[in-house]
Amino acid sequence: MKHDSQIVGNIGLYYACYKLSLLGWNAMPTSRNARGVDILAYNRDASRVVSIQVKALSRRDPVPMGTSLDKIMGDYWIVLSNVGKEPAAYILKAEEVMKLAHPENKDGRVSYWLEPRSYESEDFREAWGRIGSSE
Repeated sequence: MKHDSQIVGNIGLYYACYKLSLLGWNAMPTSRNARGVDILAYNRDASRVVSIQVKALSRRDPVPMGTSLDKIMGDYWIVLSNVGKEPAAYILKAEEVMKLAHPENKDGRVSYWLEPRSYESEDFREAWGRIGSSE
């Protein structure tokens, strides 16, 4: 079954919250389609807070990042591919995303992409431990 982009985004967002909850985080989705991070996660006493950007894909695709890297925010990025079937998660720090971003110049306009060959590193694959447990 093919899902539209809104459903793919929802699947990715709630899947990421589920996985973070298993690590002991209180994972709260933010307002959908608002500028900013997608998830705020905090430990039991709120002494540790992480902000997360989620990029959900229905298949193995590049992640569109827009025309400027200035819009990259959050502590971590979670790229989820194949979310409608068997999601594969890639956990990157925001600074790694900026470093791995690939510029593409088309008709004088630059846009940035995170290519699968960049985010599919074994260092990032299912690396939920990079975020850590809430303890």
